[in-house]
Amino acid sequence: MRIVVKLGTSILTGGTLYLNRQRMLEIVQQIAQLQVAGHETVVVSSGAMAAGNERLNFPDLSRAVPAKQMLSAVGQSRLMHHYAMLFDIFDIIVGQVLLTREDLNDRLRYLNARNTLLTLIERRIIPIVNENDTTATHEIRVGDNDNLSALIANLVEADLLVILTDQPGLFTADPRTHDDAELIPQVEHIDEITWSLAGGVGSTVGTGGMVTKIQAAQLASRSGVVTVIASGKEADVLRRIINGERIGTRFEAQTSKLESRKRWLLAEKPRGTLMVDVGAAERLVKNGASLLPVGMTSVYGHFERGAVVVVSDPDGMNIAQGVSNYNSDDLLKLCRKHSREINDILGYSYGDAVIHRNDMVLLV
Repeated sequence: MRIVVKLGTSILTGGTLYLNRQRMLEIVQQIAQLQVAGHETVVVSSGAMAAGNERLNFPDLSRAVPAKQMLSAVGQSRLMHHYAMLFDIFDIIVGQVLLTREDLNDRLRYLNARNTLLTLIERRIIPIVNENDTTATHEIRVGDNDNLSALIANLVEADLLVILTDQPGLFTADPRTHDDAELIPQVEHIDEITWSLAGGVGSTVGTGGMVTKIQAAQLASRSGVVTVIASGKEADVLRRIINGERIGTRFEAQTSKLESRKRWLLAEKPRGTLMVDVGAAERLVKNGASLLPVGMTSVYGHFERGAVVVVSDPDGMNIAQGVSNYNSDDLLKLCRKHSREINDILGYSYGDAVIHRNDMVLLV
């Protein structure tokens, strides 16, 4: 199972002004256990500003953006240092990935970010993702790590998004002011009632920070990802969630991951056509293989890397549609070439496949 775990600042600090190393170790140990059990984990972590504040001994700063970015600049490396040291205890390597919305909106940057994350996962390295607050402007910010975690879950095609917070989940009312508030264990579909419980516009029952978590759950559900919002204070919370125990609030996916990806690929206007030989066409259709350059006979259209293109068999029938790992000029040079020759021909390589099977939908 591929899991994205989002850790809020309140979890990392234990509600204090300082990073709580013991609490961080408890979470890291749980993630390490998931890794040992064969699961793939991506961590989306807040806490950079808190770490920066702590390192600078809580300076008296303005609330202006540059001051916050300064704190993030100081704190991000410190936060990663703690993660690296704690995961080292379990012989697990971590890698830092800093992103902005612009990285996820731009096709080439999106593809680069996805390839980087998937390569880290493949190597059993745990990515630690955060928004690049140091350089991000208002126009290119995601704005919060709840929504960033949902975008990452979509990006890596996760099976599950777990948002750990200081709240046990979504309640029927604000538990801080309503003694009769009850935890909602499952939400099949996010509707107006859900938003009002989360503290939407005009609501008086907001539970503090829950709106962005519901936004994340809705985004993830539309991508075919189940979301669980739960308390990070619960003992062994990640393993218990993975094992099916009902902890927190579970938001069901509204579609499958495959159907979500199919809709996206089919909705995109193809920018070019790749002609393939009989053997390659058969491998794509019958074996679910990736498209390799050796099976490609010609290229039509001018397009950049990351564009959606059509794959046609020798009879001119469109058999597949997918995301090209190379631009059209590169592909013209790679027709009929073996994958091992890519680097020698181009001087670089984005992988053996022209279109990976995970980025392709069959049309026949």
